[in-house]
Amino acid sequence: MSNELFEAIQYLEKEKGINKDVLIDALEAALISAYKKNFNSASNVRVDLNEEAGSMKVYARKNVVDEVMDPQEEISVEDAKEIDPNYAIEDVIELEVTPKDFGRIAAQAAKQVVTQRVREAERGVIYGEFIDREEDVMTGIIQRKDPRFIYVNLGKIEARLPEAEQMPTETYEVHDRLKVFITKVENTNKGPHIYVSRTHPGLLKRLFEMEVPEIFDGTVEIKSVAREAGDRSKISVYADNEEIDPVGSCVGQRGQRVQAIVNELKGEKIDIVQWSEDPVEYVSNALSPSKVVRVLVDEEEKATTVIVPDYQLSLAIGKRGQNARLAAKLTGWKIDIKSESEAAEEGLLDDTADASEQTYSEVDEDLFE
Repeated sequence: MSNELFEAIQYLEKEKGINKDVLIDALEAALISAYKKNFNSASNVRVDLNEEAGSMKVYARKNVVDEVMDPQEEISVEDAKEIDPNYAIEDVIELEVTPKDFGRIAAQAAKQVVTQRVREAERGVIYGEFIDREEDVMTGIIQRKDPRFIYVNLGKIEARLPEAEQMPTETYEVHDRLKVFITKVENTNKGPHIYVSRTHPGLLKRLFEMEVPEIFDGTVEIKSVAREAGDRSKISVYADNEEIDPVGSCVGQRGQRVQAIVNELKGEKIDIVQWSEDPVEYVSNALSPSKVVRVLVDEEEKATTVIVPDYQLSLAIGKRGQNARLAAKLTGWKIDIKSESEAAEEGLLDDTADASEQTYSEVDEDLFE
């Protein structure tokens, strides 16, 4: 039995990645419990698993005392000296008490421990693998659904897609394949719990990293993402190298790169704009596809007043204020949009205004319609 047990331990270490020492420690603890249960022993015992010798022995540990009060826990100093003259009071002596049929008990205990430890080890491996993939994108297959979650099979585990993280424009069916963004990895008593999202802005960012080599290698940097999942998103990009067009890199030849992401997000519109440290230029770009006449900046309030042509006012604001709302979220600036006629009435188009406050958006309107 002993040799088979150690062979099994070696196999588990190699195939399941379970540390051999951890398994042996757990098995020793289980064998101690099994010994006490099967032999009605309350004494302090130790199990020794010797891999080199292929042996398995049980030792009762007893305190050396002058007068024995509890024979199961204590041994007299006289009896101890008969075993070894060097023993003295307060020493601990170990006496072998291995039962003849201990192999049968060990087999039962080993089965329980191995099963439990394999399960724990697999959970640990899964947790270790997925904790490193937080804020990453994985492809999964919808396995099942209930009122609270959609369960997405990621290969080794089912991830949970909460209702609040599901895109309102998508219909999810069992066996559908989809990309999800890992938002949280929890290690619980019942094993790892993986939570994923289809609405998180991080999903859009990761999809661009996967689709655009210039972003993946760091040539183009994503500065900010603003998203209303399933409807419209804005993403600002920047490149240190002036010879590189960050917006064009993300759009791709004939729009192929951005279109692949739009298809993955089931038609979600995506505006790609040039980032700038100049708030005038940045806010103007962020309001794409609307043209901008002038941007007035209040640095203290971190607020802007944006003046647009009268015929572009509704486009700048967007349906239900969406374009302005996303632009504000993208830039981090408050944005108040006014038409040219309204601005003229308020004197905001005075010719004495600082010329540096005027800018024009050069983003192709047709590209994002």
